[in-house]
Amino acid sequence: MVAETATFVLAHEDCFERTPIVGHLTGSAWIVDPAGERALLIRHRKLGKWLQPGGHADGDGDLHAVALREAREETGLERIVAASCAIYDVDVHRIPARPGEPEHLHYDVRYAFFADPAEPLAPSAETRGAAWVPLSEIVALGVDESVLRLARKTPGLLDARIR
Repeated sequence: MVAETATFVLAHEDCFERTPIVGHLTGSAWIVDPAGERALLIRHRKLGKWLQPGGHADGDGDLHAVALREAREETGLERIVAASCAIYDVDVHRIPARPGEPEHLHYDVRYAFFADPAEPLAPSAETRGAAWVPLSEIVALGVDESVLRLARKTPGLLDARIR
């Protein structure tokens, strides 16, 4: 997926915009509690799936900032701390067609963050809610493989924080 994303970026100067018909770059946030036991997921209103917060770059070439902005907007949290500025994961996934928008790809660049589950959630209207989900229970939500991959990588995120 990294190679596929790199190929897309090299072929589309406007990759941070929604203008390429084939797809565009997005940024998303894998948010875990400091103990690494729970992840913050949103119920996406249009897709009807539990996902990590994230969204369109809309011209912003700083996808880390995009991920943080979207996380704050979709969850209502303010105190989100970057685990690292490095890319945590890359995913390419198909977005179904909707009225006025053809099927296209999201080249999703993902970053890891920590947040305090005690901070009150205030999910945006873009979601059907947000919840802290124990990592051991994520599979029961019927999430996509890409979300399961993020969960499987979480122990490495905690190990890197300790060093």
